[in-house]
Amino acid sequence: MIGLAERQTLAHRLARLGGALRAHDVHTTLRDELDGAEALRLVDLDDGEEVRRALRIGLKIPRPRWEIFDRLFDACWSGQEPIEPPPPPHAAPTAPRGQLPRWDPDTRRMVVTDDPGRSGDGDQPGYSPEALLRRKPFDQLAAVGPDLVLMERLLARLARRLAAHRSRRLVPTRGRGRPDLRASYRRALGTAGELVTLARRGRALDEPRLVFLCDTSGSMDAHSRFLLTFVLSVRRAVPRAAVFAFNTELVHLSPSLAPGKIRLTLQRLAASVPDWSGGTRIGASLTTFVERHLDRCVDRRTVVVILSDGLDRGDPAQLAQTAQQIQRRARALVWLNPLLGDPRYQPLAAGMEAALPFVDHFAAAHNLESLERLIPHLRR
Repeated sequence: MIGLAERQTLAHRLARLGGALRAHDVHTTLRDELDGAEALRLVDLDDGEEVRRALRIGLKIPRPRWEIFDRLFDACWSGQEPIEPPPPPHAAPTAPRGQLPRWDPDTRRMVVTDDPGRSGDGDQPGYSPEALLRRKPFDQLAAVGPDLVLMERLLARLARRLAAHRSRRLVPTRGRGRPDLRASYRRALGTAGELVTLARRGRALDEPRLVFLCDTSGSMDAHSRFLLTFVLSVRRAVPRAAVFAFNTELVHLSPSLAPGKIRLTLQRLAASVPDWSGGTRIGASLTTFVERHLDRCVDRRTVVVILSDGLDRGDPAQLAQTAQQIQRRARALVWLNPLLGDPRYQPLAAGMEAALPFVDHFAAAHNLESLERLIPHLRR
């Protein structure tokens, strides 16, 4: 039986190793680290080679990266400092490494905690344009230029990752998959008992049920273009996702979203949505959603996502009531606030403070990296 102190030591080493791998461009997610922890339960922890092989499998290290994995494993598992890649000649400044702001419901204040997805000194360095762009705040991106084009591509790729999640449920498939002997034998009845081809079963695509409520008021201008790009990319990958915009009133966007270029769609929406970049009445807009769309769009399998800075000119009590109604019916209520990317931010605005008790997941949405952390919560 492994003691608590030993489990904590293993968790710390695994987190340091995951952070070091990401710093060396070896793609390792928090889900991979959890798989690695499960793999460690099956081996002799006193046998270094067994541990090495188990983590190589659990973390899904591709064969071309085995050499760098072995170097980092030797350093991290022995307690040495991980090998740091050289920084770029002109690296952009970044937020505190390995730190994330988090809402603490007990103290009702924002606290800065370690990011569970990486160790304290395993943050990704800015050694490539894509890595820099993942951490760059949306409000610092130029309205035109190569960064904008690349960001749109990265947001679309992130949306496809969400839609490509596979469940544990197996369904018949014509492609690669596990042999299905029962179906193969039934098929052989039509060929005089001869097994001509094997029937196969593969993991089904698990399409999430999503509803997005997007704040398009003036205070969201610096972020709304990129957040809406992400939402529209999700809608293209998950056609059943419902999309609404709100400021002083609610607009159902789903019927008007046709396949096409997202940039043109955004321009069309900006021209057609009333009071775009105007004021905000979140409580009144959510009340309209509850009265007209809640029963049709939301059930116990639906994740409702509100993208807003929470700066509301309306009645906080109305916002709290509608947030509670949505949470009761949905599987989860997620609130993404771009202001939360600043560690100094406190959700003290009356509307935001009123809604928080009914929010299941309160998170930042100020850059691509923050949206990547959202994916597991949308796959609930």
